[in-house]
Amino acid sequence: MTNPFLRRATEYIRDDSAFLAIVSPEPLTTFVAKHKKRELLFDYPVRVIGTPGSGKTMMASLVEFRLIESILRDQSSENNRSLASVLARCGFTHDERPRVAGVRIPMESEYRDFWELPYEPAVKTKLVLALIQARTILELVRNLTSNRRRAINEIRFIPRDGAGAQLEQIGGADAESIVARARSVERAVYSIGASLLPPSLDNIPEEAREPYQPFEAIQEIEIEWSGTPCRLRPMTILDDVHTLHPDQFEALFRALARREIRFARWLMMRMDALSPSAVFRSAGADALPGLKVERDYLDIFMQTDSARSDERRQFRKMATDMADRYLRLVQPLRDRNYTRFKDLLGEEPPSLSAGQMNELRALIDREQKSLRISQDRQHKIRQIVDRYVKGAKSLDLGEDVRLMMFRVLLHRYVVRTTGQTSDLFADDPEPRQPLRVKSTIADAARLILNHKFNRAFHFGLDVLCDASNENAEVFLQLAGALVERMETKAIRNQDPALTPAQQQSALRDKSKEMLKEWRFPFARKVRALIDRFAQDCLEVSAEPNASLGAGANAVGIPETEMQDLLAGDSEIALVLKYAIAYQAIVAIRDYGQGGKNWCLLELSGPVCLAYGLTLNRGGFLERRVPDLVLAEEKV
Repeated sequence: MTNPFLRRATEYIRDDSAFLAIVSPEPLTTFVAKHKKRELLFDYPVRVIGTPGSGKTMMASLVEFRLIESILRDQSSENNRSLASVLARCGFTHDERPRVAGVRIPMESEYRDFWELPYEPAVKTKLVLALIQARTILELVRNLTSNRRRAINEIRFIPRDGAGAQLEQIGGADAESIVARARSVERAVYSIGASLLPPSLDNIPEEAREPYQPFEAIQEIEIEWSGTPCRLRPMTILDDVHTLHPDQFEALFRALARREIRFARWLMMRMDALSPSAVFRSAGADALPGLKVERDYLDIFMQTDSARSDERRQFRKMATDMADRYLRLVQPLRDRNYTRFKDLLGEEPPSLSAGQMNELRALIDREQKSLRISQDRQHKIRQIVDRYVKGAKSLDLGEDVRLMMFRVLLHRYVVRTTGQTSDLFADDPEPRQPLRVKSTIADAARLILNHKFNRAFHFGLDVLCDASNENAEVFLQLAGALVERMETKAIRNQDPALTPAQQQSALRDKSKEMLKEWRFPFARKVRALIDRFAQDCLEVSAEPNASLGAGANAVGIPETEMQDLLAGDSEIALVLKYAIAYQAIVAIRDYGQGGKNWCLLELSGPVCLAYGLTLNRGGFLERRVPDLVLAEEKV
């Protein structure tokens, strides 16, 4: 079987029970159940926005009615019980009964072709909207009658008050007539878009010309559930609407924002369909002129607004759960009874070879002499390191790390005493700021050891999760590279667990491959931009005194300058937009430090892996907007 980590298993598994066995409820919990306007998510049009692979299609598939019904009717598995609990928290079910009948309509097929037809925009929008509505009705009936649980004549479409005329144009009141009308509309509209020569307006089939608005006419659907009537809120989920022409999407979104519509409607889309200002989550960045967020529509960004440490913890939980589920599909590992992904990622602290240790000691001896620090002061610095090591929880504090921490403090001592003229402490002055050791100093030591001696730095499940930038597909790609090596070892009858060095090698190779495969707009300029950022961060991170602690992986632009940039129409704003939309960088707005507010442009996890940078957040280099332009122009 193909490595499921390298193919989106949730995309190619067609059997519902197999899909439910591996899908995780965490995205629904994080982005829907905890949404501040959750009670309105079925009343307003909702844009669900995320980067490629953030889980939009998985979420859309999970909340289709046939899957909700399968989950509610089969509570024998722990996974189904957890999914049922989350669906209830999101409002899709209540008291073990469904409340919403949702269907997913993929938009990546022929819908954009309609925008090329030789008609007025209003006509083209009407045709696409009719096709979407007809297919939604047909998919609803397929979902409601799946597995022969009920017949079509057991489904009742309930119109909204005052929808008499609209009821006639959707086929009447009974389900069979409504389905027949939907089929005729779908055939008529599809024939227009599929024709080699589109008909003139006068020759458009009558079924496509007549009014057809089931979204406005139908308010609820009634079925029987456990012997009693059950009313459901109908819902359409338009997946991948970013594939539409921008003007086409604007017209469709305005049509779906009409308040008369009773269907719940979610639009799943990528960030690159938004403006640079919207991608950067700028205040007042509304979808379209005249439409206001939280008044006319709601947004679900597939990135949390919580504290970033909470964000990482939540994703670690989701990714660990997902990895364990996918691992069950890898036969060579399943046959050897490996059920926890974490168990295959060795986390024993790496160490330098004897030759490398001698080289490290020689380096420190040379620098001790050149820095001219007294033996007494060196002894005090060693005591500072020893006190930290005794109280630290980390196991990765071997002699090599302790020596490099000692080296960092030696250089910090020199920096903090340079220029002091006190005669009393001329030979051994006290530093202006006392020397202390924190975990960031230990991290800096490990990072420097990685670059000087290739000592493994990026390894372990937490590192894998953090390098994925809270993106499920990125996680699966990186994890898939590890699983490939595990499978190879297992087939050769070796222990499939990977050492830290093997993990880092696989992750770095895969990350470089991912960066080379970028094919989005401005990809070449994005590569040039991040290469300049990464090289600058590497230079600072390698400083012997570790001036930025664990190192840098971001640049900071003054917030006011970034606001001005986004308000204009420069190309660099578009370059940054696509860099964020395709996970080359992450933007953090209004980051306060040094009495100033910054917009941080943080290099993504795969970029940090490829260049050997820290994944710790907060270390950044101060830059200005002109620096961005200069870096981008070097392509």
